[in-house]
Amino acid sequence: MPFMMLDWTFSPPDYFEEPIEISRQDYTMTIADGQVHAKIDSTIYEAKPEMRAELHDALNDRFLGVQLLTHRAYELSRPNVTRVHPDGRRDVFAEIEPMSIRVSMGAVDFRRTDKDGNVIADSKQERIDKKKSLAELIAAHRAKDTLLDSLLCSQTAAIRDPNNELVHLYEIRDALCTKFKGEHPTRAALGIGRTEWSRFGALCNDEPLRQGRHRGQKAGALRDATESELIEARGIARAMIEAYLQYLEAPGP
Repeated sequence: MPFMMLDWTFSPPDYFEEPIEISRQDYTMTIADGQVHAKIDSTIYEAKPEMRAELHDALNDRFLGVQLLTHRAYELSRPNVTRVHPDGRRDVFAEIEPMSIRVSMGAVDFRRTDKDGNVIADSKQERIDKKKSLAELIAAHRAKDTLLDSLLCSQTAAIRDPNNELVHLYEIRDALCTKFKGEHPTRAALGIGRTEWSRFGALCNDEPLRQGRHRGQKAGALRDATESELIEARGIARAMIEAYLQYLEAPGP
């Protein structure tokens, strides 16, 4: 029985930090060391002409989940498709259309054990687990929720366009305010504290930062945001998106 192989490449090759295996009714997929391989029965693949695009989108959702957590960008190729015949012959179909954004710095890890050597805290494993959970939440909701897609696009833009990073991050708060009709309903729906909300507004709007929204009002007094200020703003924006994901996960009334 012939089968189809879809193959992607990505960088950085350690983006997921450990191999991932996905098994679904229609396909199996492995993700490791800068490569992704999906195996699909040819009958199923040929009956669903949209399957290549669907798998690519689902895979990209996993990358967006990691990017949301780490603020670390990635490159993901379009898939090459190969039909493998029972006699070993291969028909290869290439699609070259890369997605490319810059890569930023990685993380510093720690591991803590008790007096008996038992691990009680492992920052790398905790991060890997959260990458997986965020990827699954995004994959579950992005295709059917246009606001979530918009929030993730703004977060991606903040990475790709660092000169306007705070402008793009503030788009996240703006979009949520539009959805929930104002600051108080938004904070109530998502459980966002007043302190974080106000600090985010100050960083994006009030501080005389070149990456901010109102820099034209502070000509001559501008400075670059410090790394700690950018990390703080990214963290609050990420928390808003994560809170919205949890809102989407919550059972309806």
